[in-house]
Amino acid sequence: MKHIVSLFSILTLASCSTAYLALETVQEFDINKYMGKWYEISRLPNTFEEGLEENTASYRIDDDGTIVVINEGRLINDKTKIKQAKGKAWAPDPKEPGKLKVSFFWPFSGDYWVLKVDTDYTYALVGGPTGEYLWILSRERDIDPVILEELKTYAGKLGFPVKNMISGLAN
Repeated sequence: MKHIVSLFSILTLASCSTAYLALETVQEFDINKYMGKWYEISRLPNTFEEGLEENTASYRIDDDGTIVVINEGRLINDKTKIKQAKGKAWAPDPKEPGKLKVSFFWPFSGDYWVLKVDTDYTYALVGGPTGEYLWILSRERDIDPVILEELKTYAGKLGFPVKNMISGLAN
C-alpha cells in the first residue's frame, strides 16, 4: 500500500503544470565568446549552491564540440575547501542560440537561458523559464553597480523575484 501511495504522489506531482515566464533570450549569441571564466555576482538562492560563496563557472569547448561546464564555489563553513561540479552544455536548437541546456547528472538537464549579454561578453544575465533560477555573471570579481542595478531591474520586469537575490561573492 505504501508503494501505491508513493507512486500516486509521484504521478500527481509529475502531472502538475509549471508556470513559465514569457522570456526572450539573446538573438545574437556567440558561444565562443562566452567561453572562459565567469564570476557569480548575484543569484537567486538554490539548493545546489547552498553553503557556497565565491562561485565561478568556467566553460570550454572540447575537440569533439562538447561544451564543458565547471562550477566551483568555496564552502562558507570551511573556506579552505572548494566544491566543484562538472557538466556539459548544448544548444538544442541552432535557431535559438541563447537557449542552452546544462546537465551535471545525466540524463537530467536544466534550462540555461542567456537573457542578456553585453557586446564584449563582460557581463551576462542568465536564468530559466520557470523563474526559479537567475544569475548575474561577470568576467571580473566586481561589476559596475549601475550595470548590476540595470540587470536586476530588467530581470524584475521579466518576472524574476530579484528582491530575493543574494550575493555570490564572499560575505
